[in-house]
Amino acid sequence: MKNDNIYQMVTDRIIAEMEKGIIPWQKPWNGGACCISHTTGKPYSWLNQLMLGGKVGEWLTFKQCKAEGGSVKRGEKGCPVVFWSFNNKKVKDVDADGNEVIRIVRGHPFLKYYTVFHIDQCEGIKPKFDKELKVYDNDPIEAAENIVKTYFDREACTLNVYQSAQAFYSPSTDSVTVPQMSQYEVREEYYSTLFHEMTHSTGHKSRLDRLDKVAAFGSKNYSKEELVAEMGAAMLVSTAGIECEKAFRNSVGYLQGWLKALSNDNKLIVLAAGKAEAAVKYILNGKQDNNE
Repeated sequence: MKNDNIYQMVTDRIIAEMEKGIIPWQKPWNGGACCISHTTGKPYSWLNQLMLGGKVGEWLTFKQCKAEGGSVKRGEKGCPVVFWSFNNKKVKDVDADGNEVIRIVRGHPFLKYYTVFHIDQCEGIKPKFDKELKVYDNDPIEAAENIVKTYFDREACTLNVYQSAQAFYSPSTDSVTVPQMSQYEVREEYYSTLFHEMTHSTGHKSRLDRLDKVAAFGSKNYSKEELVAEMGAAMLVSTAGIECEKAFRNSVGYLQGWLKALSNDNKLIVLAAGKAEAAVKYILNGKQDNNE
């Protein structure tokens, strides 16, 4: 079957499945953990979760590692985490009784940072808060691996695969991050997740220049891009010949969730399919001729 026919078939099947009713979406990977402080066990802010690449586990500074008798492995590089600080000032004042008091006046906020290392980058210390994740014994699928390898070997985009609680594409670093295959009960859903983020990456300005830099989470533009990415994932899974019913239905459920944010306009699936097809062709073959 020609790829063009596959793309149309996937679109038709998804629409037909949607017409059957609501399908609940489930996160396909195991592990709700996140990046946490080795010292306190508290999770980092959402911004810092992104800056740490979503790598699950405990993070600590060089000094904290040394204080516990450990050391950072030779050649390892840390990651910055940021926090807000304020130029507070002490001001003399008089209270209602005429007594002199000191008040703290909050000044302007400014951003500061410090460098942390994942506990895997350290020696001589053990995790204090990590919970053991359930892992699955999944073998790679050659057809899907070939698509992944061809794309990342050709493009400047970076692929990060490690124990993580999230999957995302970062335009600023032009990098794709996904949880390890061992975190997925169904290995086809690992590839569906990876293909989803790869489709996002085709929107980079150096490729198809599709991404809206200011699209806020949940906005119309953000929602439309999620439709494109999930349609692209479904097309790539089908192209690789690795589709399974559970992964397909979960994909439909994901699409339904974003369509709800767009007033349940099913016509948007067809529009997203066109952009997804262009993204898939780029992933498989690189830049297309202008007259193609």
